[in-house]
Amino acid sequence: MSKHAIKLNEIPFSVLDLAPITARSTPADSFRHTLELAQHAEKLGYNRFWLAEHHNMPFIASSATSVVMSHVAAGTSKIRIGSGGIMLPNHAPLVIAEQFGTLESLYPGRIDLGLGRAPGTDQGTARALRRDLGSTGDDFPEQLAELRGYFDPSLAQGNLIKAIPGEGLNI
Repeated sequence: MSKHAIKLNEIPFSVLDLAPITARSTPADSFRHTLELAQHAEKLGYNRFWLAEHHNMPFIASSATSVVMSHVAAGTSKIRIGSGGIMLPNHAPLVIAEQFGTLESLYPGRIDLGLGRAPGTDQGTARALRRDLGSTGDDFPEQLAELRGYFDPSLAQGNLIKAIPGEGLNI
């Protein structure tokens, strides 16, 4: 083996789960299976367990991503739990800062915030999530700057609103 060869057990593997709702099952069954998968991945030494945000999809239960993340983090002890990813145009940056600040406070050093810029859904669901269609993802840099300002007040650009919990956390 060459000196540059990587051993399989040195690669930081992760799992991405959608919390699928299979035939003849319920969302509760899905959440139980998701936790079992995360626990199994943790036992195998996986690095991270990602959960994806999807809305208005009858066979996917991960729409309230941060809530499912908390369920998984509570049932595991060391694997990192992440969002893959929260679609920022669907949410107010303050709400994301507070949700992930809460998660990081409950499970220190284990929470990862993955973000996306795509609305990622149909027009009706986008309207229900955002109440208007003004956010197309084009304002993602501004939304990201606002979100970062809630975690790091030195980046807040004059915003006096604080994310509690969230402020001062490195997520």
